[in-house]
Order: sequence, then C-alpha cells, then structure tokens
Amino acid sequence: MSDWISTFPGYKNLLSASKKIIGKIISTGSVPSHVGIIMDGNRRYAKSHKIEIKEGHNLGFETMANILELLYESGVKVTTVYAFSIENFKRSSFEVQWLMDLAKSKFNQINQHGFLCEEYGVKIKIIGNLKMLPDDVLVVLKETEEITKNNTRAVLNVCFPYTSRDEITTSIKNVVEETMRNPTIEINENLIESNLYTKDNPPVELLIRTSGTYRLSDFMLWQAVSPNCKIVFINQLWPNFKPWDMIKILINFAFEKYWYANENSKFVNTYYDSEDETITSDNEYTMTKAI
Repeated sequence: MSDWISTFPGYKNLLSASKKIIGKIISTGSVPSHVGIIMDGNRRYAKSHKIEIKEGHNLGFETMANILELLYESGVKVTTVYAFSIENFKRSSFEVQWLMDLAKSKFNQINQHGFLCEEYGVKIKIIGNLKMLPDDVLVVLKETEEITKNNTRAVLNVCFPYTSRDEITTSIKNVVEETMRNPTIEINENLIESNLYTKDNPPVELLIRTSGTYRLSDFMLWQAVSPNCKIVFINQLWPNFKPWDMIKILINFAFEKYWYANENSKFVNTYYDSEDETITSDNEYTMTKAI
C-alpha cells in the first residue's frame, strides 16, 4: 500500500478496524501460538530515505505496534521481538544512547496510560541480560512489567538486551547451580529448556526476519530449531513491513498447517521468487523465503 494513502483523514481508524475484522477471520484457522520477530532494517531505511537513524528506529517502533495489533487480533498468544542485541552495544555511543532514550520514552508512554494496557490485555515481559542496562532504563522497564503483570489476553516479550548465546549460557549456569543444590537431578534438554527466558511460553511456531538478510543473528536459536517452527525471511526493511504482509504470512501458515498436518506436523520448505512469484518446496526443513 502506497505511503500517500496513509495521509487520508480517518486512515488510521480504518486500518485499525480492518485489522480487527481480518484478525477475526484469520483466528478461525490455524494460528501460531508464539511468533518471534527480528525487526531488522531500521538503519538502512533511514539511510535510504536520507533521514536520521533515530527516526528510522522511531518508525520501526510504530511498525511494531501495528503488527502486534494484528497478531493479537488474530489469536496469537505470545510475540517475542528482538528489540536490542547485546552486540548493539558495539555501535556508536550516540546511537546506543538514543536507543536507550527511545525505550524509556515509549515505555514511559505505556506506563502513563495504564488503561490502554488493560484495554489491549497484553502482558509485557522484558527478557535478556538486564544487568547490562542503565539503571534509569531498567526502572522504567520494570515499571511496565509491574503495570501489565495481570493482563491475560496475550504476552509481549521484548528482548532487550539479548542474544541467544547469552540466554543459553544463563540457562546452563542456572542448571549448574540447581544440580549443586540437588545432585540427583538429571541434566538433559528439558532441564536446560526449563531455564530459558521463554520457559513459561508455548513453543515458537513462526519466526520472521525482515530486511532480506537470511540469518537469525543469535535470536532464539534453541527455540527455532524445532521442526514445528516455520522460519520466514522477508525482503522489506522493517519500517516498510505492513499488516498486509503479515496477513499473507499468517494465511500461508494456516494453509501449510492444514495440508501438512498429517506429515508429522512439519512444515514444507517453501521458497517464493519475488520477481515471478514462482513457488517451489521440499519436505526437509522449515525455512521460507517470502516475497
């Protein structure tokens, strides 16, 4: 959808109403209970549009809000977003500071309008190595968790700051401490998984990365290895990713879930060619290149 359409009066209200209607339709089929999103491309979007990098991140936050609304209207119970990698601390001090200020600003807005959290019923959880955050940012994020802790409609996990290697390392440290207290405990995959940040959430069934980069960048590596997790790579930069793009992914998810439910519940490996829209598939893995 062209950007100029969004300038029309009433566009946002129409878009919100449309997402509710389409979400209700999608919810009648198979919907992933847990969706992971790597929101990549904010910086490249800013550079390509000759705007400040911080404005690219700000537009990325607005995109996240639009996509989350659609996901929850469609019946998704948990969404985990990659908001800030531990590796991002290696960026310029100016950009890191601005990202911290953006987080404070956006979560302060949530905290100041607690009734909106109750209206949407979303519980917000901050997951990652929180010890690495500045105290002022951590205070705001913890306040958001406290305000939303009783909401039950859906969960939003914000990975900030996070890497999967750090998550697995933390889990193993917890397992070691647990076995020192109780040497009879058997160390196995289930024990490690029960100490991951996502231990209280259903398995990840759909993982999306935007920007045309075909790697997971240390995001939910343990969770994504499941044959029941569909991985989708999108060519658009994150600020360009629209609800309609998400709708197509959800419809494709439901279609594959329906047709291949009897094949050990594994997804077909589907590749979309963005130029001629030809489709090929195989039955081995779960990685998808989307339009």
